[in-house]
Amino acid sequence: MASLNKVLLIGNLTRPPELRYTPSGTAVADLRMAVNRNYTTQSGEKREEACFLTVVVWGKQAESCGEYLDKGSQVFVEGRLQTRDWEGKDGQKRTATEVVAERVQFMSRTKGAAAGGAPATAPAFAEETANAGGGGDDDVPF
Repeated sequence: MASLNKVLLIGNLTRPPELRYTPSGTAVADLRMAVNRNYTTQSGEKREEACFLTVVVWGKQAESCGEYLDKGSQVFVEGRLQTRDWEGKDGQKRTATEVVAERVQFMSRTKGAAAGGAPATAPAFAEETANAGGGGDDDVPF
């Protein structure tokens, strides 16, 4: 039976990236992004809704996101969905579904761009990111 877990998103960051390091020294960044959807109701009224997502970025790509992205930055994210379960401080079981990025491409001016020119795109460290995030698509033939 075939299976596929692939996400492609274009949206804007709702806050600056949160960059941190694991105890072993691996960089990890959380990006909070909004993805908008425009649609028309049956009565012809135009509407817009936003979906808010957390994107987790690993390795050198996480460091680039922390250095060059800021609130409002537009990004293209390619990745996969992941669900995590944990117990909160209050003893309640919690669940979060987030996107684990394999590639983040910068699509708009980024912080520091006016002062010296940040790159428009970050290098895609997909292999390193996939390995740090727990698996990859190295055996996919295309």
